[in-house]
Amino acid sequence: MSPVAGAAPGDVAAPGGVAAARVAAATKVYGTGDAQVRALGGVTVAFPAGRFTAIMGPSGSGKSTLMHCAAGLDTLSSGTAFIGETELGTLGDRQLTLLRRERIGFVFQSFNLVPTLTVAENITLPMDLAGQRPDREWVDALIDVVGLGGRLAHRPSELSGGQQQRVAVARALAGRPDVVFADEPTGNLDSRSGGEVLDLLGRAVHAMGRTVVMVTHDPNAAAHADEVVFLADGRLVDRMTGPTAERVLDRMKAFDTRTGGALAPSGGTP
Repeated sequence: MSPVAGAAPGDVAAPGGVAAARVAAATKVYGTGDAQVRALGGVTVAFPAGRFTAIMGPSGSGKSTLMHCAAGLDTLSSGTAFIGETELGTLGDRQLTLLRRERIGFVFQSFNLVPTLTVAENITLPMDLAGQRPDREWVDALIDVVGLGGRLAHRPSELSGGQQQRVAVARALAGRPDVVFADEPTGNLDSRSGGEVLDLLGRAVHAMGRTVVMVTHDPNAAAHADEVVFLADGRLVDRMTGPTAERVLDRMKAFDTRTGGALAPSGGTP
């Protein structure tokens, strides 16, 4: 597909190019002594620019921890995390805050909209806080894509859950971030609204040249991605390109509790 109006030259990253985000030998440990929990155990994974990647695994597998550390919302106990070629561990608190504001977009399960602001104000809020002037052509293109042109003066309480999440997606994309991290973005939505939000994330990647990394437990949601990475017990155990809901569900069923949650051999994934 071609980029929508407002996409800057060079915005569309070719699949298989540089990583928008990556971690290397990522370890995250919480607590000490007998209460110590190893949430990540040496994970190395890259999230390609211009692609939609889903992270899946059983409860407690470390998928949200991986996303939070890759996005600079949490720090690694050891290993490295990068946004582009910027190593997050070398940044001070202020530098990290600026990087998250300027180069990363976030979509959470709970929408996180400001109730006193309008739809239009919520979309441009990160740029307003940073003292940046929004690119009106890009923002107008986003508003057209999310289908909320007639709701710009409304407040979140006047919108459905699906509409609120579409505002959150537009807000995450408004500053043209290097990567958008979405943590269970359809968790509070019905299946129809959830499908609309997933379609929107897919369009952001394939028609607008963005990069999306999504944590989900839902095989139907993961099927919207270009690739799924699977975690178990804090380790990367499999990757699947061209996922379908059925293939993802079958792969999740292959988790063998007799081996501590590890995946049974898949025989290779195309």
